[in-house]
Amino acid sequence: MRLAPLYQQDREQAKQQGIQQGERLVVENLLKVRFGEIDNELQAILEPLLTLPPEEFTPLLLQLSREELIDRFS
Repeated sequence: MRLAPLYQQDREQAKQQGIQQGERLVVENLLKVRFGEIDNELQAILEPLLTLPPEEFTPLLLQLSREELIDRFS
C-alpha cells in the first residue's frame, strides 16, 4: 500500500481549506472596515460571496454599497 498518494491528497485538501479560510478572512475584514461590525444581514451574504473567485468578489466589496451587496447576494 502506497501512502504517498493519500498523503498528497490530504496535503492538497489542507491547502485548499487554508485558501478558503484566508479568503473568508479577507471578505470579513473588508466588510468590517467598510461597514463596521458584521450583522446578520452581512453574515448571510458571506457564503454566496465566497462562491466567487477573489478577482470578482474584491471589486464588489470595494465598490458596492451595503444595500447593493445585500440585494445582490440575498
